[in-house]
Amino acid sequence: MKSFLSPAAWARTSANNPKRVLWIWAAVLVASIAIIATLLKSATTNAQSFTQTQESDRASALITGTIGAQEPSVENVLLTSRTPGDPALKSVGTALAAKISALGPNLVTSVATPWNGGGDQLIAKSGTTVWIPVTMAGDVNDARKNAPDLLKVTQAANVKDGVQVRVAGPGSIDVDTNKVAEEDLKTGEGVGILIGLVILAFVFGALMSALLPVGLAIASIVVALALTALIGQIGQLSFFVTNMITMMGLAVGIDYVLFIVSRFREERAAGVEKIEAISTAANTAGRAVVFSGMTVVVALIGMVIIPSSIFLSLGLGAILVVLAAVAASTTLLPAVLSILGDRIEKGSLGRFLPKPRGDRPSFWVRIVDVVMRRPVVSFLATAAILLVAAVPYLSSKTGASGVSSLSTELQSRQGYDILAKEFNVKGVAVAEIPIVGDPGSAANNATIAGITKGIAGDKILGVPRLAPGAGPKGGVLIVDVNAESTSNTAADAVRRLRAVTDLPVGGLVAQQVDFYDISSHYLPIMITVVLGLSFLILLLAFRSIVVPLLAIVLNLLSVGAAFGLLTLVTQKGYGAGFFGFQKAPVMEAWLPLFLFSVLFGLSMDYHVFLLSRIKERFEQTHDNADSIRFGIGSSARLITGAALIMVAVFGGFAAGNLVMFQQMGFGLGVAVLIDATIVRSILVPAAMKIIGKYNWYLPKGLGWLPHLSIEGPPRIQTASK
Repeated sequence: MKSFLSPAAWARTSANNPKRVLWIWAAVLVASIAIIATLLKSATTNAQSFTQTQESDRASALITGTIGAQEPSVENVLLTSRTPGDPALKSVGTALAAKISALGPNLVTSVATPWNGGGDQLIAKSGTTVWIPVTMAGDVNDARKNAPDLLKVTQAANVKDGVQVRVAGPGSIDVDTNKVAEEDLKTGEGVGILIGLVILAFVFGALMSALLPVGLAIASIVVALALTALIGQIGQLSFFVTNMITMMGLAVGIDYVLFIVSRFREERAAGVEKIEAISTAANTAGRAVVFSGMTVVVALIGMVIIPSSIFLSLGLGAILVVLAAVAASTTLLPAVLSILGDRIEKGSLGRFLPKPRGDRPSFWVRIVDVVMRRPVVSFLATAAILLVAAVPYLSSKTGASGVSSLSTELQSRQGYDILAKEFNVKGVAVAEIPIVGDPGSAANNATIAGITKGIAGDKILGVPRLAPGAGPKGGVLIVDVNAESTSNTAADAVRRLRAVTDLPVGGLVAQQVDFYDISSHYLPIMITVVLGLSFLILLLAFRSIVVPLLAIVLNLLSVGAAFGLLTLVTQKGYGAGFFGFQKAPVMEAWLPLFLFSVLFGLSMDYHVFLLSRIKERFEQTHDNADSIRFGIGSSARLITGAALIMVAVFGGFAAGNLVMFQQMGFGLGVAVLIDATIVRSILVPAAMKIIGKYNWYLPKGLGWLPHLSIEGPPRIQTASK
């Protein structure tokens, strides 16, 4: 008797009560949509924070708590005219400054102009540009939140009396970046769904079968977004969590339904009764979906352990949508299949698809036959190629692309360029050092003098100065960082500043430094956790110590090659023009952690499906070579289709304008392509042929492990289909 908790039991229950299950899911989806509409906006934020106290956090706590001051965040308003000394600069600038001040102290604390005591240094030597620094209320995150209100005022004054107005600062740059990000992500999602439908139509050969995976993937996304909205009421999550959910939901949601529906159609084609076919599909492909989902979740846990709100949000969102996709595949899908039955074949595209060529082995089977005739040479040669492909990653540099990677059509990028050209100011952020107690005391004077001396002559760091408003409780020592705030140049400058003082150094650049340090520190920790948990899951799934070790080695090869190619194309610039990418001096600091976690999960995803078909055959025939040939041959069409869908989804994101999405999409797409082709067709059959009967070796001391067989008893069939 099957456990009620088994996929087959759930599927049979759903298939026997399809209308009840559909009503339950309909209620869940309606409730989810209501939750999303009312709660999702308040659950997300564009601010980033650390879940463990970092040096920038300590500085912020002293400034706002002990001293009672505000962390200065400045938005730079630039007015330009074609005529040097144009009197319109003063009239427009004075009126604009008054309107900005009218926003109130909750948004703006001070507005400096050349005509209210700001000095002539706010007028460019060319006489065509005026600089109006606007100090925003609160910290950087508050400035980001309030930047849209400032931009409404400046945009209303733009191109008045021949004067153009642009704004460059942490908040305004963030507004433009988020706008472009949203456009890129919408385009990526649309492209992914469209191409995915086309691929599914070719894989299934029927429109109804093609629409089903997309529909269930969307249902999974809706449920995951609702859960995110609820969790976000406890603690806000990064707004990128919604895009992570959509991307992963389309990728795994479509794949899971694809495998189960394919197995259902296979059983029906063999004459199996409908309910039994649903049960068998759930007990085989459905069970593989459950274990595959577990491996993906385990890999994603690697992001959750990193003490950063961004990684926590991305990991949590991906885990929620994977779990939702597994739930939909094991409950909603059987109910839909029960109602549709053979109508799933509606909209046949048979006349548009190539006809099978008799009993001739498929393309992938022919490759496997060649590989297994020379397994050692095939494995060593292919592994060597992947290792060579990984080499460029050893020289990669991490950081953030920042404003210089934005389109020159964006006003914040234009403002930044004007600030750098006309005033030789390349930084829009400062370093902040809390000075507790009377800044004029002998001890504090000595501290400030020591910091000033320690960075004297530094080409990036300015002369330290006390921010206005210092009092008996203390003050904030400001150090200008004359470099793009997200650049490694700025980060290195802050590290030099930290080296000359025992006081905590905060500010936007310092936050970036802490983020970079966390990313590099947690990468080996995350890799260890992911590898260890993945080994345990695969050990339980296949009752073999060889299978998980081999899977880990092969996945590391494919992930390493993807990292290397990503570095070669986007950072070194080889082929960047062909793909339409910007050449970036750095790889986004969050990408190695993100890519490893996601790619390892997706690689394991395919590996579980493939190995489950191989083991299914091996348990029936105990013929190693035949099992490998059968497993790859019977899953080739599906895995290829699933991989192409993922590549389409990720490629849609890579086609965006932001460097971070170009790098993310390219890295994910290349890794999936390598895994679904080179690893599956060459490395897996070569390695398993070499290892032979020991593929399924389990030491006697581990015989107590539970029997969690993924695949049920197979029907004997050929691998050439």
